[in-house]
Amino acid sequence: MALRGAGDFFALDIGTNAVRVVQLSPAGGNSWNLQHFGYAPLDEKTAASNSPESLRRLGEVIMTAVGQSGIKTKNVVLGLPSSKTFTTVIEMPVMAEAELRNTLKYQVDQYIPMGASEAKVDWALLGTSLHDAKMQEILLASTANAYAEERLEFIESLGLNVIAAEPDPLAMVRSLLPDAVPDARLIIDVGEQSTDLAITFDGTPRLVRTIPVGIKSLVKAAVQNLNVQEDQARQFILKFGLAPDRLEGQVYRAIESTLDNFVTELTKSIKFFQTRYPSTPVSGILLSGFSAIVPQFGDYIAAKTGVPTMPGNPWQKVNVAQSDQQQLMPIASEFATVIGLAERRNK
Repeated sequence: MALRGAGDFFALDIGTNAVRVVQLSPAGGNSWNLQHFGYAPLDEKTAASNSPESLRRLGEVIMTAVGQSGIKTKNVVLGLPSSKTFTTVIEMPVMAEAELRNTLKYQVDQYIPMGASEAKVDWALLGTSLHDAKMQEILLASTANAYAEERLEFIESLGLNVIAAEPDPLAMVRSLLPDAVPDARLIIDVGEQSTDLAITFDGTPRLVRTIPVGIKSLVKAAVQNLNVQEDQARQFILKFGLAPDRLEGQVYRAIESTLDNFVTELTKSIKFFQTRYPSTPVSGILLSGFSAIVPQFGDYIAAKTGVPTMPGNPWQKVNVAQSDQQQLMPIASEFATVIGLAERRNK
C-alpha cells in the first residue's frame, strides 16, 4: 500500500514480545534523525489472541508506547507480520509498466496462495532479471483481506490513521542493508517465535521467507535437555550463547539439534538463490534480533555455512541524540522492522 503525500507519520511494529514505535525526520541523503521512539513490553498471550479482551489490552499497550514517545501525528505506517503475509519474487517478460499492471491483474492468482479477490496484493519492479535480459523481476507481497481489514479497523479504532502497511521482512531489509551493497547478502532477523530472512542483491530483496525457529525454540530445547526453568534457560542462552566452553558446553549441546535444523534452512535458502543466480554468490550474512545478541551465534552460522557473518545495525542511517542512546542500549537490536517502516519515503 502506498504513501500518498502523507507528510508526518510514525512507524508501528506490533511484535510478539513488545510494541515499538519510531518517528524519524529526513536528514539529507539517505540519513535520518530520530525524533521520537517508544517501547512497551507485550504479553505473548495478548499478542497471539484475537479476543476482545486481548485486543483491548493490545490497544492499551500501543497507546502506552505512543504516549511515552511524545509522537503527535496520528498518521501511521504499520508492519504486517510475516506469518500473515506472503512475499515472493516472480519473473515476467519485459514490458511497459501500464501493460505490466494489466497483465498482473489477471495473472496474480497463480503466484499467491489465495484467490486474488481475497487478498490485498502489492508489487514492485526490481529490474531486469539477472539471468535473462528479456525478463524482469517483480516483488509480490500479499495479505488476506480479512486480516488486513481487521487490523486496519483495530488500529483506526485507537484514533490513528493508517497510511500504509508493509510486510516486516521488507521493512527490515531497508534498515539493515548498508547503502551501496552491490553483491548478494543474506539478512536474518531472529525473533521470539520465528526468523525472517531475505537474500538481497543490488539493494533489493530477491528471496524472502520465514523459518519457524525463534529464540523460543532454543529456550524450549534447553528446558527439556538441561532440566531448568524457562527463564533460567533463556538467561543461559543470552549469557553463554553458543560457546562450547561455557558451563562445560552444556547449553550448546542442549540446543545443538535445534540449531542444526535452523542452519539447514539457511543453507537451503542460499542454495535456492545460488541455483537461480549462479553467478551471484552470497558474500555475507547480516544478523539481526536475537542472532545479533546471543554470544557466538554469528560464529556458529559462519562455520556451518562458510559465509562470513556480522551483526546488522538497524540504526546505521539514523542519528540518535546522546540522551536517547542510554535508553535504547538494551533494546536497540529489536528495532530493525520499525526503523525500516519509518524509513519509507513518500514516493
